[in-house]
Amino acid sequence: MEILVLKMLFIVSVSAQYGKHVHVERAMSWSDAQKYCRDHYTDLSPITSKWDEEKLKNEVSGTSFWIGLYLNQEHWMWSGGGNATNISWANGEPNYLEKERSVAICFGCISGDRLYNYPSWFYYPFFCFNLIVVEIEKTWETAFSYCRNKHTAFTSLASETEHLLALRKIQQDHITERVWIGLRYLVDRWTWMDGHPSVYRAWDKEDQDNQCPIWKRCAALTKGGVWESRDCTDKLNFICY
Repeated sequence: MEILVLKMLFIVSVSAQYGKHVHVERAMSWSDAQKYCRDHYTDLSPITSKWDEEKLKNEVSGTSFWIGLYLNQEHWMWSGGGNATNISWANGEPNYLEKERSVAICFGCISGDRLYNYPSWFYYPFFCFNLIVVEIEKTWETAFSYCRNKHTAFTSLASETEHLLALRKIQQDHITERVWIGLRYLVDRWTWMDGHPSVYRAWDKEDQDNQCPIWKRCAALTKGGVWESRDCTDKLNFICY
């Protein structure tokens, strides 16, 4: 079975072009873009890694786009929750001018792929972050296939902000108490099936089975906000993108 999963991982990694981010070409103010993303998808996109940046550069170049980064009093925050760190500002940014509290990213600009803070009423196209909770109970393998066939991929949760956004999506009573995510123990490590680097962790401190799992080799996110290692044959709801 693990050989089959490894083959499926290769297929997903070469076919998922833009990951969890949806490019919306219609220009809006930052707050209108945020509302649009929350109404139609999940939220304005957090760009929390170089991996994300490389994915989006394949989509657009040479134009600025709103992302979900804003100044909350004295701290730069992501719209979906969580502090922003290691921000790749353009030269002279952030300038902290009055009311320049929202951030756009420009791929392929003269100064490189960098972030600029602008007044939130400026109009730009934008990226929405899109997670899809599938309210069908499936085993981990069948959930993986469903995400690949019906959507793009089984979701990774590669940062605190992505974790918080997923947690917000699964709180309804009719969703199972835990949901599958695209994290699987393969060979000797936990691996995101969409190819995202496995850096961020949110394991339940009481769950020792994730250290070197024998049977519980698939990961689920609980409504309490932690990851659990589970038997892959359990049937749960799951998250795709």
